[in-house]
Amino acid sequence: MSTTPIRPSLGEILDSMGEAGARISEIDAAEAGAGNISVYLGWDTEVRRRFPLQEEIELPLPAPHLVGGTLLVTGSGRRLRQIIADPESCVAAVKVHDGGTHATMYTSPKRLFERLTSEFNSHLGVHEDQVARRGVNFQAVVHAQPPHLTYLSHIPEYRDDESMNRRILRWEPESIVSLSQGIKVLPFFIPGSAEMMAANVEGLREFEITLWSKHGVMARSDLSVTRAVDRIEYAETGAKYEYMDLAAGGRAEGLTREEIASVANEFNIDSRWV
Repeated sequence: MSTTPIRPSLGEILDSMGEAGARISEIDAAEAGAGNISVYLGWDTEVRRRFPLQEEIELPLPAPHLVGGTLLVTGSGRRLRQIIADPESCVAAVKVHDGGTHATMYTSPKRLFERLTSEFNSHLGVHEDQVARRGVNFQAVVHAQPPHLTYLSHIPEYRDDESMNRRILRWEPESIVSLSQGIKVLPFFIPGSAEMMAANVEGLREFEITLWSKHGVMARSDLSVTRAVDRIEYAETGAKYEYMDLAAGGRAEGLTREEIASVANEFNIDSRWV
């Protein structure tokens, strides 16, 4: 029996990026050109049929562990909701050269962006770190700006891991199952800065979602693009319940810690938040 892994095609990955972008927009987490998506494919992928134009670029940080793979990255200012209809206008394919400091960027004649997303350094840093540490050959990274999560991060008493996770994991039984690792809360950093990138890379080593205070979130998944979006959606739903409770004067009980623990026990979930 063959043990060769099933690898999605370029078209299938672009379709999944489109579905993810549409869903992020549906939950109001990507207004106008906000939000960005990248996918790392750790195998040789032919991209020139859909992205025939090429140019050499310098990477924002060394990525020696990504040599030989392909990164699909959204362009700066492109609307995530438009990927599904016209991925070639919104996405570039990046192949990292030997040494990991430069790459070839492949684009389509339909390209409608001048450069890659301004947060490419955070995406690249996460992919490089996860491949180096865990040896993954596929990973999706999604940045979005869900309004309720972002709002809560503007409230000082929510801006730490303990407070944020205790408060947003208490509203649905599914939350402890789907977000068992919880969310890492980061302080405010200038978007696209080296400080933002470094803190985000470190946060996503232990967690699968980081909350960029007063800005948005980043989620990763080594299963699919839509799984990364699912994590954002569960977290945003918990934050919406929390916002509703704040607006109602804090009247709701939410799930107790004992009830959350009983759910975790039933589904064999190991979590620090139980």
